[in-house]
Amino acid sequence: MIFPRRILADLKKQIETNEIVVLTGMRRAGKTTLLRMIFDKIPGGNKVFLDIENPLEQQIFEETDYNNIWANLASYGISAKSKSYIFIDEIQAKPDVVRAVKYLHDHYKVKFFLTGSSSFYLKNLFPESLSGRKAVFVLYPLDFEEFLIFKGKRRAPAEGFKEKLKSKNKVSFEQNRKLYDEYLEYGGFPQVVLTDDNTRKKQQLNDILKSYFEKEVLSLAEFRQIKAFRDLMMLIMRRAGSQIDISKLASEVGVSRPTVYSYIYFLEATYFIDLISPFSRSVDREVSGTKKLYVCDNGILNQFGRVSEGAMFENAVYHDIRKYGEVKYYRKRSGAEIDFVLPDISTAVEIKRTGRESDYKKLTVTAKSLKLKENYIVTKNFDSGQFSIPAQDI
Repeated sequence: MIFPRRILADLKKQIETNEIVVLTGMRRAGKTTLLRMIFDKIPGGNKVFLDIENPLEQQIFEETDYNNIWANLASYGISAKSKSYIFIDEIQAKPDVVRAVKYLHDHYKVKFFLTGSSSFYLKNLFPESLSGRKAVFVLYPLDFEEFLIFKGKRRAPAEGFKEKLKSKNKVSFEQNRKLYDEYLEYGGFPQVVLTDDNTRKKQQLNDILKSYFEKEVLSLAEFRQIKAFRDLMMLIMRRAGSQIDISKLASEVGVSRPTVYSYIYFLEATYFIDLISPFSRSVDREVSGTKKLYVCDNGILNQFGRVSEGAMFENAVYHDIRKYGEVKYYRKRSGAEIDFVLPDISTAVEIKRTGRESDYKKLTVTAKSLKLKENYIVTKNFDSGQFSIPAQDI
């Protein structure tokens, strides 16, 4: 059975636009499956789905004169006489294809849908001349709302935080509690979610990390000190939910600060980690500029990071709230802090296992000083107070 993703509706809207659609994100997040769903939505036969990791399909684009590519596509039933749809999976496996894509897009009535596993490579693959010609979408592992869909537990979630606060109820919380515990422990990679056996889930998480390391790091990166990179990758997972200290990481791994910066940039650009910046009003000079780090998926974090239950919970909440737009955090050197700030909806979010009114009052004072309109406590446990929202409802 194929399950829809939240991003599917936006991708459907792109079918009739002129832009080249690029779908990126970490390996095993479901990009190929999602693109095939779009492929199946397009009527008629003048369409083709190509896996560019296949050497035979790479040859289609190996022409000095790009106009000759149409002759190669003819064997797939594709004609340039009417609008065609060409889907190319894993575009970074054959970088030269991008030049052909640009040429065909500019000279023929053809719509391209492409996937690539990282912005690290796509930024280099797509020249500035493609600016304005492409629409880029990022697919992440499942958040909990999508996780429930994959578990056959569809729901119509309330739109905003105020509505979520009003609609929370203990019965619904208890019905989904064990599922949320599973999500916290094994994460949201689709193949892991759809597997019932826990031993098999762990094996799949091992395979996902191994695939990432082999296909992203070893095959495509150009790092000389692979062991140092591996050590840093494992080390920073233990920093999930924390500010990163570049000097300390460099000392622990035994490499220079610039090398650590390059490793972290790569990990972020290949979607293995996310870094969020501090929120600041320009008049506030006390805010630290250090970024906080979150890991791509709770299953990966739990299996390889060996972090606390609190860090696991905060990491999961981060993945659930980023659908509301940019995510930041606030921390003053004097002590006041907010776990997450959502500037696009002027909202402060504090993460707690159980909500307490004293925590809410403290959050309210800090949020008000930052001129944020709303503030909430997000909890792991159910709390009847009119200030906290269960994380599974976010």
